[in-house]
Amino acid sequence: QVQLVESGGGLVQAGGSLRLSCAASGGTFSSNVMGWFRQAPGKEREFVAAINWSDGRTDYADSVMGRFAISRDNAKKIAYLQMNSLKPEDTAVYYCAGRRFGNIVTAPYVYNYWGQGTQVTVSS
Repeated sequence: QVQLVESGGGLVQAGGSLRLSCAASGGTFSSNVMGWFRQAPGKEREFVAAINWSDGRTDYADSVMGRFAISRDNAKKIAYLQMNSLKPEDTAVYYCAGRRFGNIVTAPYVYNYWGQGTQVTVSS
């Protein structure tokens, strides 16, 4: 059974940086797109960033453009989210997700695999 495991969350001051990792394990993992989403208390899960495994194309939410960077290591099947210039409004549980087929989309319901989430807290 395929599992996605996030790591790298934590507590950081505003303006600081964190790097999240998402590792795929178990089963036969086949994913065309890896995405990062986040969910703050009382809010819906929202798209943050995504990357196409094969050609490296990326997409970002406007709110993180220029501050966050998504990358991947194809051989290790790990996706990363480098988060810089963090703001208190970035505080949320961050989830990685895999989409087996198709291109990058921002809707969470089309993603087939999900990690358990990692908490990111940015203090002011």
